[in-house]
Amino acid sequence: MTTRLTVLGNPGHRRVTLFAAAARAAGLPEPAVLPWLDVLRGGYRVPEDGLLRIESPGEEPAVDELLRGPALGPSYAPTRVEGTAAWYAGVMAALRGLAALPGVRLLGDPEEIAVMFDKRRAHALLAAAGVPVPRALGGSDVTGWEDLRGRLREAGLHRVFVKPAHGSSASGVVALEFGPRGQVQATTSVELADGGLHNSLRVRRYRGEPEVAAIVDRLAPDGLHVEQWVPKAAQSGRSADLRVVVVAGRATHAVVRTSSRPMTNLHLGGARGSLDLAREAAGPAWPDLLETAERAAACLPGSPMVGVDVLPVAGWRRALVGEVNAFGDLLPNLTGLPGGPAEGLDTYGAQLAALTAIHPQITEPAR
Repeated sequence: MTTRLTVLGNPGHRRVTLFAAAARAAGLPEPAVLPWLDVLRGGYRVPEDGLLRIESPGEEPAVDELLRGPALGPSYAPTRVEGTAAWYAGVMAALRGLAALPGVRLLGDPEEIAVMFDKRRAHALLAAAGVPVPRALGGSDVTGWEDLRGRLREAGLHRVFVKPAHGSSASGVVALEFGPRGQVQATTSVELADGGLHNSLRVRRYRGEPEVAAIVDRLAPDGLHVEQWVPKAAQSGRSADLRVVVVAGRATHAVVRTSSRPMTNLHLGGARGSLDLAREAAGPAWPDLLETAERAAACLPGSPMVGVDVLPVAGWRRALVGEVNAFGDLLPNLTGLPGGPAEGLDTYGAQLAALTAIHPQITEPAR
C-alpha cells in the first residue's frame, strides 16, 4: 500500500519548499501541504493512511497573529516579543488535536516538541539524563527583575543568559552581567519602543537598571529560563558554537556559528565559521562533541530529527548542550558530515533517507 507524505507547514515557506525539493531529488512524490493556518482555524482534512511531517509554524504573519494576537490585544505587532506563552499553548493544542485523530501518523512526538519548546523542561530533561548543560537557576518561576536579581545574588551568578522559556531564534534573549560594584549590563536584540518589547536585527547594550528591569519585567509573565553564561571556545577571535543536526540518532550535519556578540545567531550578525578549523582545534575530542549532541537527542526518542546547540568550552576539548530544537534543520546549502551517514545530502535529504528506510512504501503519488 502506498503511503502519502504530507507536511504540516506554511505553504511557500522555504522549509516546505526545501523539503519538497529534497523529495524530488530522491525520486519521491511531491509531499502534500497542510497549512498551519487551516489547522489553527479548525478547517482542515488530513489525508488518511499517510505520514504527517511537522514543520515550524514560524515566519508566517497570519499564523503568528492568530497565536499571539489575542494575548497582546490592540498592541499586537509582528515584531513584538511578548506573547510566547500563548503561542506555545496554541501550537501544542493543535498538535495534540492532530495526534488524537484516528489514522493520523505524526513524524514527531508532540509531547517531545512540547519539551523542546519549553527551555526549562528541556534543560531539566537533559540534566537528569546526565547530558552536560550550563548551570540553571532552579526553583519557582522568575516573577520579575527584583526577584531575578535577588536570586542571582543568592546563587552567586554574575553572568547569565535570560531566555523566554518558549522563544526561538534568540527572540527576547538577554545576556546579563553584573560588575563588581553591582552595575548591570544587558546585551540583547530587544528594543524598548511604544510601550512594549520589539525584535530588532541590531544587537544593543543597555546599561541602565531601569531599562533592564523593564525588559525582564515584560518577559517574565511568559516564563523565563535563566542559565549561566559559559565562556565558549573561539575561532578567528570570535566566540563559536555548533548547531548539530541529529537524524535517527546519528549526528549528520554540523555548522559552526561565530560572533563577536554573546548570541551567535546568523540573523543577528553571526557568521558561519570553518568546520575544518573546528575539527582541527578539537582534535581527538571532536567525536565526543558530536556524541554529546547524540546523547541529547537520545533523550527525545520520538523525534526523528533534533537540532542541538553544542557549546564548546575549554578550547574545544569538551562541550555543553545549550538547547535542543524541534525545527533546527533549516541549514541551506549544507551537506552531511564527511564519512557520515548523510554525506552529500542536505538536512532534508538525510531525513527522507532515514524515513524511506522505515517506510519504503513512500514511492508514488496517491491515486
